[in-house]
Formats: sequence, C-alpha cells, structure tokens
Amino acid sequence: MSHVLSAVAWPYANGPRHIGHVAGFGVPSDVFSRYMRMRGHDVLMVSGTDEHGTPILVQADAEGVTPRELADRYNRMIVEDLAALGLTYDLFTRTTTRNHYAVAQELFRGVQRNGYLVEQTTRGAISPSTGRTLPDRFIEGTCPICGYDSARGDQCDNCGNQLDPTDLINPRSKINGETPEFVETQHFFLDLPALAEALGEWMHAKEAEGLWRPNVLRFSLNLLDDLRPRAMTRDLDWGIPVPGWEDQPTKRLYVWFDAVIGYLSASIEWARRTGDPEAWRQWWNDPQALSYYFMGKDNITFHAQIWPAELLGYDGKGAKGGEPGVYGDLQLPTEVVSSEFLTMEGKKFASSRGIVIYVRDMLARYQPDALRYFLLAAGPESQDTDFTWAEFVRRTNDEMVASWGNLVNRTANLVHKNFGEIPSAGELTDDDRGLLDATAAGFDTVGELIETHRQKHALAEAMRVVGLVNAYLSDQAPWKLKDDRERMATVLHVAVQAICDCRVLLSPFLPFSAQSVHETFGGTGVVSPMPEIREVDDLDGGPAYPVLMGDYTGFPRWESVPVVAGTPVGPPTPLFTKLDPSVVDDELARLRGETAS
Repeated sequence: MSHVLSAVAWPYANGPRHIGHVAGFGVPSDVFSRYMRMRGHDVLMVSGTDEHGTPILVQADAEGVTPRELADRYNRMIVEDLAALGLTYDLFTRTTTRNHYAVAQELFRGVQRNGYLVEQTTRGAISPSTGRTLPDRFIEGTCPICGYDSARGDQCDNCGNQLDPTDLINPRSKINGETPEFVETQHFFLDLPALAEALGEWMHAKEAEGLWRPNVLRFSLNLLDDLRPRAMTRDLDWGIPVPGWEDQPTKRLYVWFDAVIGYLSASIEWARRTGDPEAWRQWWNDPQALSYYFMGKDNITFHAQIWPAELLGYDGKGAKGGEPGVYGDLQLPTEVVSSEFLTMEGKKFASSRGIVIYVRDMLARYQPDALRYFLLAAGPESQDTDFTWAEFVRRTNDEMVASWGNLVNRTANLVHKNFGEIPSAGELTDDDRGLLDATAAGFDTVGELIETHRQKHALAEAMRVVGLVNAYLSDQAPWKLKDDRERMATVLHVAVQAICDCRVLLSPFLPFSAQSVHETFGGTGVVSPMPEIREVDDLDGGPAYPVLMGDYTGFPRWESVPVVAGTPVGPPTPLFTKLDPSVVDDELARLRGETAS
C-alpha cells in the first residue's frame, strides 16, 4: 500500500464558490480519495482557501471591509459548502495562517539560496486611477502571437503561450477598463531557463508513462517551448512579506508562488495538529509516495510548471545545482489531474452577470448526492460540458431515482414484508451465480477506472452493474414466488448481496446515500465517513479559524462482503427525492431574476 497525496486546488476567498468550481477540483478529488482509502492506501487530502493577491484587495474595497475581514467571511462560507458536499479533507485550511507564511518563506529562501530566484528590474503595471498594482490576470489585451483579443497578462488561453502584460497589444484593466501605466520596479524572478532541462526530463518521463490525460499532457509539454524568468514578487501590501525585503512593506510574494506551497504547508499543519509534526514527510520526501493534483484547466501552468520549478529549485536540481533546505528532498507531482470547464445553460459562469449557481444555493434545494451525481456523470472530465436544469432533473429522476433508488427500496420492501430480515439463501442457480459474479467483477473494472481518473466511465460502469441487478430482480420476480418461499428467500438474499456490492461500488460517488443503503439493510456504524468543521486556534498565535478535518478510519474495504442472514430489515424510506418537472422552469426563472412559481 502507498502513501497518496490528494492535493486539491485552493478556492479563492473573494466570494462563494459555484458548481463549476467544485466540478473541477472538489468532487473528483473526493471520489479518488475515498476510493484510495477503501483500497487501503494512506491518503492525505489537503487544501484550503487562497487568500492573498490583488483580487482580494479589489473585492474588499468594493465591500468596504479589510482584506482579512473579507477572507474570514468567505473562508467560513467555503468551508461550510465543502463540508455540505461531503468532501473528505484531512485538512482544509487557509493561506493566512502563520504556519503557511513560515513554510512559504522557507521555500523562497531555499530556492533563492540555490540561485533560482534572481533580482531584476522590470516594468510593472499600475492602475493610473488608484496607484495600485495590477496583477497579470487583471490585464487583458490582444495576444501578439495568435491575435486572440482576450488574452491575459500571464498567458493566452487561446494558444496556451505564456505572456507578460507588456507583451499584450492594447492592454486594458479588467477592473475598470483603463490603460495600465507601466513603471520600473524591482522583483525576484524564478529562473525557469535554469530549470528547463530538469523540467523537461520530468515532463518527458510523464509522457513516457502515458498516464496523464492527453489534453493536460499536450498543454504542459507546450509550456516547455517558451520558458522565461517569471516574477515571483509583487508590488502590493496584502500578502506574505518577501524574505530579505522586510523593510519594504509594499513588496509581497506573488500569490501564485505562495498558493501552490499551500499543499506542503497544509500537510505540515495537518501533521502538527495530529500530534506527529514530522508525519508529513511520508508524503513529501519518499520517492515511492504518489501525489495527484486536482484542478481546472486554467491552473495547469502553475501546477505543471511553476510548482514543479519551485520544488526543483528548492531541491537544488536545476542547472545551477544546490542542496535541499530543511524540508528535505521534496517530490514532484505524480500527476496533474485537470478538468475542463463547466458552462451553464450554454454560457460561461459569470457571477457578476448572474450566470451562476452557488454550491450553497444548490444544496439548500437539492440532495448533495444529486449534485455529485450530475457533476460526475455529465461533468467536464476531458472536455467542456454544459449544466442544464433539464438534464439535471432528467438524470436525477431517470438514473438515480428510477434505477438505483427504486432498486434499493423495492428490494428492502420485499425483504421486510416477507421475512423481516435478510433471508438465508438456498441452492444457487446459474442466474444467481451470474449476477454475483458480475457485481464482484465490478470492483476491478470500476476501481481501475477511478484509479486512472476516468470517473465518468467508472460511474457509468457502476450504474451498468445496477442495471444488471434490476434486470435480475425483474426476471426472477420474487413477488410471484409466495408458494416457493425457499426460492423467494434465495432470490432476495442474492439481490441484497448484489445491492450491497453496488453500494460499495457507488460509495465514492454517492457517499450520503451509501450510508443510507447500509442502514436500510440493517447495517450499523459508519461506512461512509464525512468531514467535520472544527474551530481551531492558529498554531503559532494568529487568529482562530474553521478547518475541515475528519476521522476516516471507518471506510469499508473495496471488496464484496457477504451479507449476514438474519439481519433485521425494517420498512425502507425513499433514497432520493424525485424532482417535479416544474423545477426546470422555476430555476430558469430564478436565473433570469424572476420570482419562481
């Protein structure tokens, strides 16, 4: 068994998260982590809210609060939403902790000590109306390479090339549309050219393994074609102070330099909070440990280039050599698992224009497993996909309610009414054995698909097995066997066994209903652990804050477990809520800002 790091993208704390966010980083990482725990691996799933950078300042100004007050509010909101979605973080923290500051500054010093951070004079973008620094991503213009008219100041999403704001033709501020002013300033640059050979060797080794999603691999390999030094500091007063520049209060670490370090700092904080301060090293210093980074496609650059470059620089593995710092030889990502974008009713999510469904609003009206199911069955795993209310209602009613929920309920009802307990099986027929063989085989097929990040196919395969159980129940028609109670008992025993197998197959995807199915057939105890919100003090004396943690020792093994004849089975309650077709019109009216009927 392996140590497995699930490194989950850090949601930005300038507002509530919408369902497009959790489609990319949240739900897929939880499915993978739950499954890997069930396989017996030692999983560490970490993340937190990303709370530095100019966007926080801009939003705080707009709301008339301090950056810290804004970050506190949205940190708590995001923690609550992710808990309600059942995401099993070992630690979900934040980047404003003193622990994170210390870890980020140590990484900076280590990379600098090895010669991969160099001081240069450059031209920085300033807002003429406010005098505040404009970050790369808040500047748009025409790409000088492909002519795309909405390229950002850090990269062009159309051609994938890295850019600097000064490269853009007709640059403009995304905040107010004004033309930025470019002034000379001093910054530390990550010397990517000095790390190019090491980055290339790592990336080509990943290409040879053939495990990464093709779209992610192609994008990442293209990044190697244009490696230039990238500024890792910024002119602003909200962020982590730059080591060596403590006398310059308007110099801070670039938010993308510090945010990716959060995977390491969260691991260290988790270890400190659980009583073994060095435990994190099992996931970071061991070359045999595995690490998977989950995010949307707009973050590939920072996880397939900037973060590996920081790690290589800290380890001293670039052209300039060097030695690892106090954290030792830190391991590079095993895989960058990036999803495409989720759109909504054919349009890109845009909170400012009301084209949005916030996670908390969705969970206030619908079951969390219904949202999880849609995001997994129809989500943007390898291509952009569209969320429509009509499809959400259809999948909920036709697949979750009619197929899985109905199977569980009618079987439990038959068992309860005819036996009151799981009956013993008599001699099995070929049909009985065929079904049990099929559900048992699902553990290999579904498991392999999850392990290789083909979750959409994995869920479809699990639901295919559910279909086999439904077909078996219809063919055997136990309700017609009242004159042959031994055969009725055998059919229902086999059906319960098959359903319990399906419950395990579906539990990474649908954890809330997995617990309900377990209890429906007389099970006790927790088989689908959930995260907990815990109020904690900053370990190093800063303000208190909420975190997500959990006791995840209750996960069952990823295998078929024989059901126990004689286990009492009471009257079942519906597993899922069937949605009225009027939901579609109501939600579309709400989207338009109208009063739903």
